[in-house]
Parts: sequence; structure tokens; C-alpha cells
Amino acid sequence: MEFITFAVCTYNRAPLLPELMKAMCEQVHSHECDYEILVVDNNSTDETEAVLDEIRRKCEKIRVVKETRQGISHARNRAIEESLGSECLLFIDDDEIPAENFVQAACTAFGKEQADCVGGRVMIRFPFDQRPGWFEEELLGFLAHTDYGDAPFWIKDKTTPLWTANIGYRTQIFRDDPELRFDDRYNREGKEVGGGEDVVMFNALIKRNMKSRYCPEMYVEHFVEENKVTRRYFIRRHFSSGFKFGRYEYPEYENSIYGVKPFMIHHFFSNTLKALGMYIARKDGALRQAMTASHSLGTIFGVIARKVN
Repeated sequence: MEFITFAVCTYNRAPLLPELMKAMCEQVHSHECDYEILVVDNNSTDETEAVLDEIRRKCEKIRVVKETRQGISHARNRAIEESLGSECLLFIDDDEIPAENFVQAACTAFGKEQADCVGGRVMIRFPFDQRPGWFEEELLGFLAHTDYGDAPFWIKDKTTPLWTANIGYRTQIFRDDPELRFDDRYNREGKEVGGGEDVVMFNALIKRNMKSRYCPEMYVEHFVEENKVTRRYFIRRHFSSGFKFGRYEYPEYENSIYGVKPFMIHHFFSNTLKALGMYIARKDGALRQAMTASHSLGTIFGVIARKVN
């Protein structure tokens, strides 16, 4: 029998927890697997503790731990440590609702298909009836939307990534490699934008040739907060992503000023001018172009920060 730790890391989202916990507690699963629910409370200051205490009276599967180091990387790494006694670890976010057969679908992928990592669909629910006119289809992926179709398949490269909004790991991979954890350099605290720790983890699994599986039956619905459906959010997110890329991943160059080569400055200004031109002409893709410019600027600042520090 596969024993699964079904985990959610949460911070100040008490109003969302009753519906989420109900869906997690009422999972349909076969005799082939059983599961616990692990809630990692990352220092919530709202009513999270009281809400969870009330829910635990009705559902014995729930186990709550508090992670005092602030940030999503620390919370997810705590979930890994807490789940090492289980065969598998599943992650969803605290602003999602899983399908009723979520655990069973994962159990099948781990048990019968012998996957090391498995992820599924993440479908977006907007905070209003329909998304804004400026919100183009390609932006969905930046809100963790994932849909690679109805057929399961093995993931061979980085072109079909899996995100921690809906993912599972065989815990043996973490027992075998204590260094394989979420990179806290990409930590995101509280309501900050950015992150990237899940990208780093996915890339690490690809590099290690882990058996990763896309499982469309693993389905979650993702509630998007209103403040994330703004142009400003996407611009800020890409600056943050660029900053971390510049600080931790961008190659070192000789004959540069604080690590910054002239072509990096040119890249930023050319993308900015192009974005402005597209916006003035009301062409599609203006926001996406501005996001590229913001990423370029963030990279420059990240490279400088690496040199200064």
C-alpha cells in the first residue's frame, strides 16, 4: 500500500481553508493507498490556527505543523522533512481545490507506473466573471495554469514543466539525496511576488533523469486573487525573476562594470522601446514585451547585487 502525505503550505488564507480541507478530507481512494493531510502553517497571523483547530475535530487525517522560517521554500522543505516516513508527497497550494480523485490518480501514477515525480492540470478560476480584454492566453502560464491535454505522458525535457501548484514526489528521492530540496535563494515570503524555487526543483529532477509523469486526472482548480490580474503584477513578477536570475544564474563576464556588459543595457532599452511602440499602436503582445524588458532590468540589478555583495 502506498502511504501518501498530502501537503499544503499556508500563510494568512484562513477564509479559503474550510473548502480546501473539506476537499482534501473527502478524497476518493482505493485500498491501494491511504493518506494523511499535512498543513504547514508558515507563521500565519490571521485566524488560520483557530480555523484548523475546528476542522481537525471533524477530520482525523489532518496534521498541522508550524514552520517559523518565513517563506515558501522553507515551508515546502519542512513538508519534505515531515513526509520522509511516507512513500509519496503531494503538494497543492492553499488557494486551490483538488478534484475528488486527486489522491487516487497520484497513487496510480506512483504505484502502477512507478513515477518519481507526477503532476497534473491546474485550471484557473478568475475573481470575476471573465478575464480582462488585455489578458492574453499566453499569460495564463504565469499564474501556474497547466494543461497538456487528456493523455498522460512521460516528461523528457523542460518544455512541459510541472509546478508545485499540483505536483507529487516519491519521497525516496529526498531520502537518497539530502541536498535535493527547494532552493531557499529563490524563497518568497508572505505576499511578495516572484519565487522560482519550483522551477529550480523541476530542472534538478530533469538533470537527474528522474521519471516524471504528466497525469491529467490529477486536477486542481486555482483561485487567482484580484491583485494578480493586473499588468503591474506581471511586470513586478518578471523584475523579481530577472533579479534572481542575474544574481544566482547569469554567467560571469570579464571586461564589465559590476558584471554588467553593454549588451545587457542595450537589451533592456530596446525591449522597453519596443513595448512602448506596441502599446501606443495598441498591438497585441505589448504587455508580454514589457515583461521581457522588466526581466532584463531585473537581471541587470541582480548582477550588480551579486558583485556588490
